[in-house]
Amino acid sequence: MSLASLPMYDLPEAAEATAELWRGLARHFRAAGIEEVPDRLTPRPVLPGHWLSPDLLFSQTCGYPLRNALRGRVRLIAAPCYAASGCAGPSYSSLLLVRAESTWRSLAGLEGARAAFNGRDSQSGYNVLRFMVAPFARKGRFFGEVIETGSHAASLEAVAAGRADVAAVDCVSFALLARYRRPALEGLRELCRGPAMPSLPYVTARGCDDDRLTRLRSALCAAMVDPALAEARAALLLTGIAIVPDSDYRRIDEMEARAVAQGYPVLA
Repeated sequence: MSLASLPMYDLPEAAEATAELWRGLARHFRAAGIEEVPDRLTPRPVLPGHWLSPDLLFSQTCGYPLRNALRGRVRLIAAPCYAASGCAGPSYSSLLLVRAESTWRSLAGLEGARAAFNGRDSQSGYNVLRFMVAPFARKGRFFGEVIETGSHAASLEAVAAGRADVAAVDCVSFALLARYRRPALEGLRELCRGPAMPSLPYVTARGCDDDRLTRLRSALCAAMVDPALAEARAALLLTGIAIVPDSDYRRIDEMEARAVAQGYPVLA
């Protein structure tokens, strides 16, 4: 049986909407002639191994793994579009958040502060933050301390609680947290935004042939306009998809290369 997952925006509060979206996607995949479509998503998939399985039918990953651990080992299906501040079509940006009462007004002013990030394989929480502060780093250092939290929500909690001073957070994650956990965002303010980047991609196994890929894309397009899935899409802020080339994600490589060239290879 094929594998499927949607691990990127998996807030427990949106679990039923995610399950409903998958039921609709599965229905459209089967209607497109795709065989062995799982009835349910894989719960808590072990990453990146799950993405690298030859049985992977459908999943969503982050752009940074797509250009690193998964490069040449999965096939890009499409880029989703979201109704969130910071999104435009199949692109999104990171929001840099600080405490509302803090005096910081610029990136340069954060020198010596404590930064929280979700993980080193994150485009929106790590790679973009490294890129943005690299011009201000001195001898490979900028922050006084960096804290790996494991999730965007945990990064925001660290800032709100005063354990960290700044965090870069995917704008879709922020919008979902604003919808489902509004109190968790109290006392935070946006300092600035990162550059627009292609959104977190939908992928399938590398062994997927062109005909199967076309069927996946066709079914995905149909699901994004299916009235029966309107409520689930709205709950997840999904507005559609775009078929984009793999080359769009090269901007992630360029961002990392710029930081390295400026003597700032790791967030520090």
